[in-house]
Amino acid sequence: MEIRQLRHEEFEASVELSQYAFQYTLSPAELEEQKKKFKPEQVWAVFDGEELNAKFTLLPLQVYLYGKPYAMGGIAGVATWPEKRRGGLVSRLLKHALEQMKASGQTVSFLHPFSFPFYRKFGWEIFVEYKKYTIPVDKFPAKTAVEGTIKRNVRDKAELNKVYQQYAQRFNGTLVRDEQWWENRVLDEDNQTAVYYAENGAPEGYVLYKVEKKELSCGEFVYLSERARRALWTYFTNHDSMIEKGTFTFIPANDSLSYLLADPRIQQEIIPYFMGRIVDAAAFVEQFPFQSSAQGAEITLALTDTHAPWNEGTWKLSVSAQGEGRLQPVHGNTEAQLQCDIAALSAMLIGYKRPQELFRWGRLTGSAEAADLFEQTVPSAQTFLMDFF
Repeated sequence: MEIRQLRHEEFEASVELSQYAFQYTLSPAELEEQKKKFKPEQVWAVFDGEELNAKFTLLPLQVYLYGKPYAMGGIAGVATWPEKRRGGLVSRLLKHALEQMKASGQTVSFLHPFSFPFYRKFGWEIFVEYKKYTIPVDKFPAKTAVEGTIKRNVRDKAELNKVYQQYAQRFNGTLVRDEQWWENRVLDEDNQTAVYYAENGAPEGYVLYKVEKKELSCGEFVYLSERARRALWTYFTNHDSMIEKGTFTFIPANDSLSYLLADPRIQQEIIPYFMGRIVDAAAFVEQFPFQSSAQGAEITLALTDTHAPWNEGTWKLSVSAQGEGRLQPVHGNTEAQLQCDIAALSAMLIGYKRPQELFRWGRLTGSAEAADLFEQTVPSAQTFLMDFF
């Protein structure tokens, strides 16, 4: 068996496996459209001779972490024929994916799991969840007079991205979107748009939504200012003669809407969403903006990562007074002050959980003093992701 990238002529074999594994059927027109967009160099597969047994897609993406773009390998479309399952093919593919991402300088990887326990075995860990609101229209926020204007049906991708980019940099895990991503993944024909412009003409917020069967469904509610938030809610409330309720998905998990409502008794759900993992710990730490302090910090950390052996071992984490980090291997019998696996380290550094939390739960072990020092060096941020792949 060999692992290699697909070729153009293997499009049909790839689609056949996807349709079977994910239980959908493409029409002839949809197949033709998919073929035009097919990028065989992004699809890796296990072949037994000429037979395609299993595959995955590796997307070269970027995500914001602490306001900076990081190269990220997006894992998607992992599929195996049922008669080939339980044979370790996916394990081989994921290990190959990690090797490819490391070689490409992608220090972090995200995926949407069919099973959280399955991917945890390979070092990925949940890093984000989102809120979903279901709100009767009579419980929408009250209408507010706000200076500025709302423009409906704005399809200017650059205009929308200008607002999105500023908003996305406030969170950890949001995608850096390019024009093609907006075209193919965000602005579909069903979505309505509305943009709030301040008095000076600057866009400060937008919503992506649709209205059908007396329900408003909003998939992105993005705002840069409180006046933008109020103006966009007033725009939605003005639909009160058309709708009975609204559903709002992909809301940050720390959102405080219920506090701001006159009646906070609305339906709220927390949806576990994507998983992430650090691919190359040493390279990731060099990019990481640790908290600056007058004295800096040094911690020895024993890290386990059975599927990316370059991360395995005991390391000295050095953080300068300016917050610059470095991870250097420690040789010999030096006793580590802290111990964890790559999943726990990923949860802490991507921003999903704090070091003291994981220390309390036994996911980070060792010296309490070292755990406290680690807590002080890692900045806080809210994780969020509105996209899917």
